[in-house]
Amino acid sequence: MAETINVTVRLDRDIKEQAETMFNGFGMNLSTAINIFIRQSLRQGKIPFEISDPYYNEKNIERLKQSIAEFAAGKVVEKTMDELEALENA
Repeated sequence: MAETINVTVRLDRDIKEQAETMFNGFGMNLSTAINIFIRQSLRQGKIPFEISDPYYNEKNIERLKQSIAEFAAGKVVEKTMDELEALENA
């Protein structure tokens, strides 16, 4: 059996508690979950899931391009916060 070592990981308390609750529901502790993540990363040679910023999705990029085109054409668009939030939820 390979020699094990302790590794310290810093997490926000709420994140740690949420993770422990979720992983306990899967029948494992946080240490096991971290081991699974690291082993999968090594097997695949990459992080085993996509990392992305939800802001940069196709819908938002298209809206940004449209806003840039309107601005370039001299059209200034004003929206209230409610209108902006409605766009986000559309």
